[in-house]
Amino acid sequence: MKTGKHLFMAISALALSLAAAGCAKAQSSAPATPATLTLTRLDCGTIMVNDLNLFSDTDAFLGAQRQLVDSCYLIRHGDTYMLWDTGLPASLIGAVREQGEPMVPAMTISISDQLARLGVRPDQISIIAISHRHFDHIGQIGDFPNARLLIGAGDWNDIRSEGLANEENAPFAHWLTGGGNVDPVAGDRDIFGDGSVVMLNMPGHTSGHHSLLVRLAAMGPVLLTGDLAHFQENYDQNGVPIFNADRADTLASFDRFKALARNLRATVIIQHEAGDVGKLPAFPAAAQ
Repeated sequence: MKTGKHLFMAISALALSLAAAGCAKAQSSAPATPATLTLTRLDCGTIMVNDLNLFSDTDAFLGAQRQLVDSCYLIRHGDTYMLWDTGLPASLIGAVREQGEPMVPAMTISISDQLARLGVRPDQISIIAISHRHFDHIGQIGDFPNARLLIGAGDWNDIRSEGLANEENAPFAHWLTGGGNVDPVAGDRDIFGDGSVVMLNMPGHTSGHHSLLVRLAAMGPVLLTGDLAHFQENYDQNGVPIFNADRADTLASFDRFKALARNLRATVIIQHEAGDVGKLPAFPAAAQ
């Protein structure tokens, strides 16, 4: 009986050990709670386009004019804050511009002032992701020198090659002179490693142009165009501006972007289209 008792106790101990191991394994393999993700539109200015035909290499908009909006976005991923594009330069606030120019930019409020209304300090922005290098997307980048800069590798290669001799690269001075952290993006980039925010390689407008996919829990997938298209008609017609870097790349990017939009059933937001501003909650509210 003593041997049987010892055997029973040994089996019982083994069973308890296996049960405990099973619980530990179940706990360790349980999926992590997704980080809270929000998307807030920021007002980064307007651009009065007096010659809309600049946005068509097939003369689709002869004699037309259009006011475009300039949109930037604050993304919160858990405790991390990221900006997508930084709009026009804040120096335009209150500035008087010649109204007869082909494009007339204007500003009324800076990104930093809007962040202050949200209780976010500039030094809390740890990532700036840029759709492309043009002036209306990089204007306030210098206000966030501590942020890691994500920019298409093609664009960054061009910027480095030109250096500060090209005055349009002045907003990148902090990063060009080694003062900031630059992370060139070749292809797509899963920014947080969980698929929630992904830079999508969409060359054509510039060599390193990207769009952005944001997978919100309540709203669902949102696709931000960058400058793949500037307004609804150009998006619908796959229009190519005369100043794009590569026509074939632009058309291929349209194909890919629209296929993603269909397959993901995503909300498409054309960043310069005034009619798309209302697709997100009005500032200071955020989409979730």
